[in-house]
Amino acid sequence: MPQARSWNPPRSLPEFGVDATFLALEIGGTKLQLFAGTADGTITRRWRHAVERESGADGIRRQIEAWLPEALRDHSPRALGVGFGGPVDWRTGRIAKSHQIEGWSGFALGPWLQERCGITVAVDNDANVAALGEAHRGQGRGAGTVFYVTLGSGVGGGLVIAGRIYHGALPGESEIGHVRLDKSGVLVEQRCSGWAVDRRVREAIALHPGSLLAQCVGSETAGEARFLLPALQGEDPLAQAIVSELADNLAFALSHVTHLVHPERIVLGGGLSLLGEPLRLAVAEALKPYLMEVFRPGPNLFLSGLREDAVPTGALLLARDAAG
Repeated sequence: MPQARSWNPPRSLPEFGVDATFLALEIGGTKLQLFAGTADGTITRRWRHAVERESGADGIRRQIEAWLPEALRDHSPRALGVGFGGPVDWRTGRIAKSHQIEGWSGFALGPWLQERCGITVAVDNDANVAALGEAHRGQGRGAGTVFYVTLGSGVGGGLVIAGRIYHGALPGESEIGHVRLDKSGVLVEQRCSGWAVDRRVREAIALHPGSLLAQCVGSETAGEARFLLPALQGEDPLAQAIVSELADNLAFALSHVTHLVHPERIVLGGGLSLLGEPLRLAVAEALKPYLMEVFRPGPNLFLSGLREDAVPTGALLLARDAAG
């Protein structure tokens, strides 16, 4: 494998004093979070609210409006960075599409927020923003190219080159969740998202009610994927089979990323990445045979170093750069 080339942040990045504060907003399919923090991406305060899907985008906007006065009063922020769960026009802050919550398509989120905050607002896709956070503060530090994939309520991807988000033609890019796994149209998101794995667990334990995985899940009827880890720790064959299937599908998708971009590092984030080393190792092994021989064993594969803070950390950096 060629030696990885390190990078240093461009000298043109804005510099702020230690007292400068920024806001970060994460809008996803299951959670809504607002953060205050510093120019280096350090989080100093957080607000969290579970998304009520039945309330749609209007409900999310009402919650944001409820938070903003306090955040603006207490922190006097320089700018606001937003990571949104779906394709966006990052130049204008307009939402192209939400695949999880109704009522966002075509909404001018950036101008709407700027009108209520009176400060600079930068909006980007949440996986792009998380990739930025990992590249600067997580497992991508020092690497020239970092590809981040989030395995959450959906599946998203983000690419950072030389410390900056790669942007293709509008709207959106790096949508690995919508890569097809076969010609019939099966998407990566339909096999590798948290909801897809929840469904797979339900199907499996219905067929194997005596398994350790079934015992771990018990009477729970949501978020079943989180019980894979204790079942794996108990060496449950059913849990091992499900993780192996997940890893194989994800590795096949990442082989396309590798052949097209050949990033130095790939970072796995989102809720499913909390499966930890069993998932990382399984993906790394499954990836090898899908790659052309000269690319093997493939990019270095990491679990997110920032975990649930990848998006807000990146959004703070996004706000910092926008304020400059």
